[in-house]
Amino acid sequence: MLRIANDLVRLGHQVNILTGEWRGDAPASGIVHTVLPTHGWMNHQRHRNLIAAMQEKLAQQSFDYVVGFNRMPNLDAYYAADPCFVDRAKVTRGFWYRFTPRYQFFAESEKAVFGTQSPTHILLLTPRDQAIFQEHYKTPAARFHALAPNIPLAKFAHLTTQDCRDYVRKTFNLPSQANVILTVGSAYLRKGVDRAMLGLASLPSALRDNTWFLAIGELESASTFKQDAQKLGIADRCIEAGGRDDAPQLMRGADVLAHPARSELAGIVLIETLVAELPVIVTEVCGYANHIEAAKAGVVLSEPFNQAEFNQALLNLLQLDNAQLKLNAQKYVQQLSQSASPQAEADVLIALASQKHRSQ
Repeated sequence: MLRIANDLVRLGHQVNILTGEWRGDAPASGIVHTVLPTHGWMNHQRHRNLIAAMQEKLAQQSFDYVVGFNRMPNLDAYYAADPCFVDRAKVTRGFWYRFTPRYQFFAESEKAVFGTQSPTHILLLTPRDQAIFQEHYKTPAARFHALAPNIPLAKFAHLTTQDCRDYVRKTFNLPSQANVILTVGSAYLRKGVDRAMLGLASLPSALRDNTWFLAIGELESASTFKQDAQKLGIADRCIEAGGRDDAPQLMRGADVLAHPARSELAGIVLIETLVAELPVIVTEVCGYANHIEAAKAGVVLSEPFNQAEFNQALLNLLQLDNAQLKLNAQKYVQQLSQSASPQAEADVLIALASQKHRSQ
């Protein structure tokens, strides 16, 4: 979100951000951010109260164009970073779940964006989920806009592989020649962190004894990361690192990114992995897995997921010389960066805002 806001400011626009929480430093000049109060015992109650506060703020001020990163009424555009809620609920939950207040709130919020009565334009990270949204909401195709992936070249500029390898091992007190398997994400089961840990446990003992598992991201409080590591006998090999601002260094310095996700609309981390030239194992359910396959920069596992296939892929990537995979990633990123705008999202939003202004 902040990257898009900065792009808009750089292109001459003023940005106001309404949020329920702000972490990190204040945004740059040209961006006004307002933290609104949130309260409620349950997650959906906090979301509902935050959205109500946002709607009140929108009614008080006049904005040229309103872009949402949460699903709610009265948006001009919605950045679709999450999969279809009602579809996922249908697949993963029992029939009874549809009668809960949580389901009803999030379903109504989604309908406010995707329903046929809504004018909201939808920015898709990958076009494949358009059909799913249209199946449930009959959303007109003209309201969907597929975005080219952002190529975060600046994040990895001037980072050398050897320096980053040394940095990772020194930061976590690992042997200088240690193998490092990396996961990045905040959803333990959805991102397949448990599958990656099973892969580590399956390695031959000699290789496993020189391999560590590093999980970046704020895993849910209910995750069983530590318990599972203990059960698998790899607790001394697993590090839950939490959210960090040195992710680029860690990605450039690791040996393998494991991303065997169960569900992933896009997977920005996969594009970052390509820029970092880090070999990756990813499931085909991830929206950006096609970029890994096109680049020939890792292993894309077909569905249904097979743990033995993941284990073998992990073993291969840790044992083989991956110089060609790294070179493939480098060439693919060069091609992407030459064909895509560095501020693709901002370009689309400005065009849509101009279109709205002309029609008024």
